[in-house]
Amino acid sequence: MKTLIFVLLMASPALAEAPVIENVQVQAVSGVWRFNVTLAHPDTGWDHYADGWRVETEDGSVLGTRELLHPHVDEQPFTRSLSGVSIPNGISTVFVRAKCSVDGWADTTVPVSLN
Repeated sequence: MKTLIFVLLMASPALAEAPVIENVQVQAVSGVWRFNVTLAHPDTGWDHYADGWRVETEDGSVLGTRELLHPHVDEQPFTRSLSGVSIPNGISTVFVRAKCSVDGWADTTVPVSLN
């Protein structure tokens, strides 16, 4: 019986790791914002990789999304940018949320001050 339990556990899918947001740099340019986000994720190839990140307000409204179109197996961590993000008046903090192709959007966000 112990062998059967071990075999079943070994056959179950491994829990994948969510992408980690290591750094966010922001810059205001002509009334809109540019975000440079550095992600780390144990990309394994096309079957499992960090495939995006987005900028949100505190209530979860999406202000901009950066889609990542391929794995970065040999480039970890990596930085990608998103320009032209409009931030509504009165908002001084936004949140960045990462996504991977297996687990979808991460539960956690990283707060980013716009001051």
